[in-house]
Amino acid sequence: MPLSPSATRALLEQLGHRPNRQLGQNFLIDGNIVRKSLELAAVQPGDRVVEIGPGLGTLTSELLAAGAEVWAIEFDPRLHAHLAATVVPAAGERLHLLLGDAVEHPLAGYAPAMGDFKIVANLPYAISTPWFDGVLAGPLPERTVLMVQREAADRFLAAPGSKSFGAISIFLQSAFAAAPGHAVSRHCFLPAPEVDSYLLNLQRRPEPFVFRLETRQLIRACFQQRRKQIGALLRRLAPAVVAPWETHLAAGGLNLQARPEQIPTTLWQVLDRLPR
Repeated sequence: MPLSPSATRALLEQLGHRPNRQLGQNFLIDGNIVRKSLELAAVQPGDRVVEIGPGLGTLTSELLAAGAEVWAIEFDPRLHAHLAATVVPAAGERLHLLLGDAVEHPLAGYAPAMGDFKIVANLPYAISTPWFDGVLAGPLPERTVLMVQREAADRFLAAPGSKSFGAISIFLQSAFAAAPGHAVSRHCFLPAPEVDSYLLNLQRRPEPFVFRLETRQLIRACFQQRRKQIGALLRRLAPAVVAPWETHLAAGGLNLQARPEQIPTTLWQVLDRLPR
């Protein structure tokens, strides 16, 4: 069961641990939200699940209780030691706990060759974009349920033409389809963050599209100057694609005067297929 606010405070005091805001250490204290995470991810006995930042082990314990085998990575040595001393012995061989940086180990040491897997995690906001880049570079999870700050969720799910639409929106939406998620109040955490959160619910597309590294770098460079016209940007960054892509833009009702945020995901995918 998730820890109550008082029990969470008592455990943190016992560990001599002060939550580090820079590491996104806001501990979930609402059992309904923990259960909702497992429900959205459709966690079943025998599932292989990757968790990022297990913290005090609240979500980890529920995943194990549901019959999942869990690969978890914790950056904080003190919290890792707590988990190793309490949760790991009870879990036996069903919990694989790694001490390290999730950006460097986005799947917490899980080897995708072992088969399909899911990701269920309370993701620290500061690493959300670089962590997703790492996930998108390898075999994709069948289902991903992430607790992220509302602002991050808006960026991930943003539609073309909106101010929130950017490179990460394109990459993520090309590989995953968004299913209904769940809004989460800041008061479900201790300490309470300054903003509300959202349970992001992503399902791998039947034919996920993953961009080449060089295209991802090009798209990011374009969005760093998102108010400039795409033609001017590409003539400087990748002149060889300007003429062939212009034809595809025209078929989509756009031209080289469009801004990056106006161009839909499908046309960015066309760009990826063009020779440089």
